[in-house]
Amino acid sequence: MKKMKRTVLKFGLLSGLVSAAMMLATVPFMHSIGFDYGLIVGYTAIVLSFLFVYFGIRSYRESHGGALTFGRGFSVGILITLISCAFYVATWQLVYFKLAPGFMDKMEAYSIEKKKAAGGTEQEIEAVKQQMAQFRVAYDNPLTNAAYTFVEPFPVGLLVTLISAGALRRKPQVAAVRS
Repeated sequence: MKKMKRTVLKFGLLSGLVSAAMMLATVPFMHSIGFDYGLIVGYTAIVLSFLFVYFGIRSYRESHGGALTFGRGFSVGILITLISCAFYVATWQLVYFKLAPGFMDKMEAYSIEKKKAAGGTEQEIEAVKQQMAQFRVAYDNPLTNAAYTFVEPFPVGLLVTLISAGALRRKPQVAAVRS
């Protein structure tokens, strides 16, 4: 259990630090590259940070003589994912409330401009404004903001965990008995 804890902490922290660093590096440029491209960059960063789930499960397997059940691999992977998601949420809280307090204003302006450029009617533009006002209320509540933010990376981490646990499972080698 001690090896599992050490592996989970090591790879969870690495994954979380990569996730946080990539968010801090890309969010300031979100309005210049556009929020649509920003989402692509953001999810690419999330996938890259979750590579540590694979490496963590593999490291755990190798420290246990090369044997790993799907369940144990899943446990290691999901714990790494949860640590990484916690870093992601904490970083976004810092960014949203302290480092980029005008983020929602920029996102609203971008969404309205996008709708106008697409030839949106006044009713459609008004609907975008109302939707953005609802987002603002939700995102200005730290608990709701944290819940929405957690839902961004977690499905990716869950998928990487499932794939990695399945791909890395290995039955223990049974020593051949010689007579």
